[in-house]
Amino acid sequence: MEREKAMTIFYEVGNNLYLNLTNRCSCACTFCIRTMGNGVYGSDPLWLEHEPTQAEIFAALEQVDFTLYKEVMFCGFGEPTERLEVLKETAQWLRQHGVGSIRLNTNGLVDLHYGRSTASELEGLVDTVSISLNAGTKQAYLDVTRPKFGEVAFDAMQKYALDCKAYVPQVMLTVVDILPPDEMAAAKQLAQRLGITLRVRKFDNAATRREKE
Repeated sequence: MEREKAMTIFYEVGNNLYLNLTNRCSCACTFCIRTMGNGVYGSDPLWLEHEPTQAEIFAALEQVDFTLYKEVMFCGFGEPTERLEVLKETAQWLRQHGVGSIRLNTNGLVDLHYGRSTASELEGLVDTVSISLNAGTKQAYLDVTRPKFGEVAFDAMQKYALDCKAYVPQVMLTVVDILPPDEMAAAKQLAQRLGITLRVRKFDNAATRREKE
């Protein structure tokens, strides 16, 4: 698949606005939508010509009427926390411009990337953190997610989820509904043990819709 590039900093999905800060990611998930198309739900290409500067992000967001959206999400064709400082500055700007609900969709490996605990840095900036669990057992997680950090990723992701509970109003773990029954059961048990809500998402190959249309 040839990568079609653009400077799509934000895009709409339903009543929500998604922010696309980077194409970098510390995982290479086997079901990643980036391998299936250049955008999602009819968006412009989400492969970035370059990582937008903070000024470019603010300029783009100045065009947005946030009253049209239920939630603003940090979620694009990359892991948002790869640009943690930009994420925080952007979230602060959103707060100052009246955005009431801000979500971070993440793989939960930010602490391994920066070598420090970062959950406290989200306090007051983010209302929901949604962390991709992807599997219920360590080996299945490693097989599906293929994190560059190796075996330590599974435990680090769980610790990050627990840390976020102290600073963010809502924390959830997510899996897609294509998991085998035994892995789904294990994921539910793990979430229960951590005391964190598990959201089962429907696997939807939205990345190919633009091409089909």
